Amino acid sequence: MKTSDEVRLFTVDADDDGVRLDRWFKRHLPQVGFGTVSKWARTGQLRVDGKRVKPEDRIAAGQTVRVPPGGDAPHKKPKAKRQLTEAEIEQAHAMVIREDKGAIVLNKPPGLATQGGTGTTTHVDGLLDAFAPGEDEPRPRLVHRLDKDTSGVLLVARTPGSAAFFSKRFSGRSAKKVYWALVVGVPEVAQGIIEAPLAKQPGSGGEKMHVDHEGGQPAKTKYRVVDKAGQKAAWLELEPLTGRTHQLRVHCAAMGTPIVGDGKYGGKDAFLTGSISRKMHLHARRLIIDNPSGGKIDVTADLPEHFAASLEQLGFNVNASDATPMRDDPPPKSREEKKQQARQHAKNYRKTRKGERRGRRDAGPKAKTGPKSTKPPKGKR
Repeated sequence: MKTSDEVRLFTVDADDDGVRLDRWFKRHLPQVGFGTVSKWARTGQLRVDGKRVKPEDRIAAGQTVRVPPGGDAPHKKPKAKRQLTEAEIEQAHAMVIREDKGAIVLNKPPGLATQGGTGTTTHVDGLLDAFAPGEDEPRPRLVHRLDKDTSGVLLVARTPGSAAFFSKRFSGRSAKKVYWALVVGVPEVAQGIIEAPLAKQPGSGGEKMHVDHEGGQPAKTKYRVVDKAGQKAAWLELEPLTGRTHQLRVHCAAMGTPIVGDGKYGGKDAFLTGSISRKMHLHARRLIIDNPSGGKIDVTADLPEHFAASLEQLGFNVNASDATPMRDDPPPKSREEKKQQARQHAKNYRKTRKGERRGRRDAGPKAKTGPKSTKPPKGKR
């Protein structure tokens, strides 16, 4: 969408149902700054279904947004889509596990960064234009990330609306992710929870995390030993219950069983002798998340070659785990249970209010406690 010299009318799409008006502008007219949106709202030029609105008001699908002329801010124009080579387009589509109108699910290979950074020119984010070749098509966007050397399931949102939907599921921890990891050594307990708060390690420039029981952020991981090769190595299922940077890698190292190939957190102890690959053996095997169109997205990503070969060399059967999430969701409440809960809440509220009123009534007006008057009665002065 572009600004113009004429009044424009836009119909709110289903993907934008319930979003704030200023957020709608950020999605569809990013060249119009927040200051301009506020000024238009304040002067009555910006309207929804003919009514005056505020930037923080929420809009609904089917409503009409009236946008006045102008508002160009050249420095905020959206970035032009990058022209991809045929090889890049082929690389992008080769990663696809599943597609629907709200999401594209990829199997990210190890060694490919999720996003760009200093010295990183090839990354998943840079390949997403392959899925929106048209100028008017919304560019798919990332809603979560995997480390460069971690492989597996990576979900990409197709539209701004589905991006907001998925982001809430990831931040609210309702999305379930199960990873497979090959570690050096065997945990003392076959199944359990690792609770170790994490913080950026001083002197690492924020590139490395460490366990910090005093100033770290809470971090929790469920794990289960699927199989083991003597005391040499173990194959683990890992389910992060929080989403800290490098959480699984730090937690495995903290147990004394670093992930194979993770020299950053395991040092030289993170490598097995023989023909086992020195690459990272951490794979996002399965993702289960709500679908904006209803139901669930439940996807599994095949292992990269080096990981599959290592499992085979150690004698592990790849079918020994179906990557079932280890945490149980509470059963959904029935309609009658929800009504009963609402009635009980209303009853408790009325009881509390009644007690407050009774307390005020019993207290009554405060009696005067000053000294008694010494003035003599009338007629006896």
